[in-house]
Amino acid sequence: MGYYDDHSPNRYEEKKGKKGGYLIASLVGAILGALLVILSIPALSKIGVIPYHVEPDQSEIESNTNTNQTGVIKQVAYDVKTDTTTAIDKAADAVVGINNIQSSRFWFDNNTNSEEAAGTGSGVVYKKEGNEAFVVTNAHVVEGATRLEVSLSDGTKIPAELLGSDIWTDLAVLKIDASKIKKVAEFGDSDTLNMGEPVIAIGNPLGPTFSGSVTQGIISGLERAIPVDINQDGVVDWQAEVLQTDAAINPGNSGGALINMAGQVVGINSMKIAQNAVEGIGLSIPINSAKPIISDLEKFGTVKRPYMGIDLKSVDEIPAYYQKEALKLPDDVTYGVAIRQVVPGSPAAAAGLQELDVIVELDGNKINDVIELRKHLYQKKKIGESMEVKFYRDGKLQKTTIKLASDQTE
Repeated sequence: MGYYDDHSPNRYEEKKGKKGGYLIASLVGAILGALLVILSIPALSKIGVIPYHVEPDQSEIESNTNTNQTGVIKQVAYDVKTDTTTAIDKAADAVVGINNIQSSRFWFDNNTNSEEAAGTGSGVVYKKEGNEAFVVTNAHVVEGATRLEVSLSDGTKIPAELLGSDIWTDLAVLKIDASKIKKVAEFGDSDTLNMGEPVIAIGNPLGPTFSGSVTQGIISGLERAIPVDINQDGVVDWQAEVLQTDAAINPGNSGGALINMAGQVVGINSMKIAQNAVEGIGLSIPINSAKPIISDLEKFGTVKRPYMGIDLKSVDEIPAYYQKEALKLPDDVTYGVAIRQVVPGSPAAAAGLQELDVIVELDGNKINDVIELRKHLYQKKKIGESMEVKFYRDGKLQKTTIKLASDQTE
C-alpha cells in the first residue's frame, strides 16, 4: 500500500553507519584545530595580540614600552609641576616649627628644676635683616614659655627670643639668628581674596612628626567674626575677624602660613572649630590685619593702641534691677557700656567721665557692648586723635570729647 515500515531492521544499520562517520569527522576536525592554534601562537605574540582578550596590567605595559632591544628596562621619571607645587616650593621653607619649653619642678624635690616641651606650633619667617631674622606666630603658641626654639625644615634648632605678643589678635613675634635661614615668606594681599579661591595651609600638625605638612582647600568665608574669651572667665571679650578655610588645620598648625597660588602668605593660621558635628572649618588671621600688629611687636614689643583709661562692663550683663537703681537708665535704654572705674590722670578722667556713666555712642556710632567699644577704639581710632562720647549719667544723656593717649590696653 506504499506506507513506511518503521519497524524495518535496516533502519538501525543506517543510523549506526552515519554515527560512525560523524565521530571520525569530529576527531579529525579537533586535531586540525589544535594544530592551527599551536602554529598560530608565535605569530600572534609577535604582533602583540593577547589571547582571550585578557587585559594586561600596567607593569607589563611599562616593561614592554621601556625595554630596548638588549632587554634592559629603563626607569621613566616624571617632573610634575603645577601651580600648587610651585606655590609650595616658594613658601614651604619659610614655615618653621616653634617649640615652647617650660620649666617644671619634680613633685618630690622642690629645689630641682627641669625643662620640658610644653607644646609645639608653627611660625613664618617674614623678614631677614643683617644677622637677624624675624618670625610671626600665634600668641597662644608661645604663652608661658621659659625658653623658645625654632625648628627649620632640615631639623636644625635655633634659640628664639620673644619680642612681644598680643592677646587680642593672638599674634607674637620672635627673633632668631639668620645665618641658617634660606627662605623668607612674601606677604600677599588678603583684601583681594575671593570666596572659593584655592589656598594652601603649611605647618607642623601634631609636632615634629608631621613637620612641613601641606593641605589644600578654598576660602570658605571672608570677615568671619568669632567670639573669643581672652581670660577664660566665660565672658566673651573680643570678636576675632578671621578668614574661614576648609584646608585641614590641626593642633600644631597654629602660627603657620595660609598661602595663595602665588605662594604668598595671606593668613596666619590660628584655630579651628572642633566639634563632633563640625568638619572642615579652619580659621586664619588675615595678613592685612596682622601687618600693623607684627610691625608694632617687632619695634616696640607691644601693640600701640589708643587708651581711654576705664574699666568696662556691658549693660546687657548687668541685672535689670541695677540698670534701673544704680545706673538710673531710662526704660528704653538696655544697651551700652557701664564704667566701673576711671583711672586717675587718664584720658577718660581728663574728659570728665565718672564711675557708673554708661557710654552709648562713640563718634555717632551706637555702642551696644564692650566688644563694639573695643572694636571702634582699636580699629577706627589712632593715638592722639579725639573721640566724641555720648553717655548717660543719672538718667540724662550727655556728651564729651576724649583725646586718646597711648600706653595701656583696655
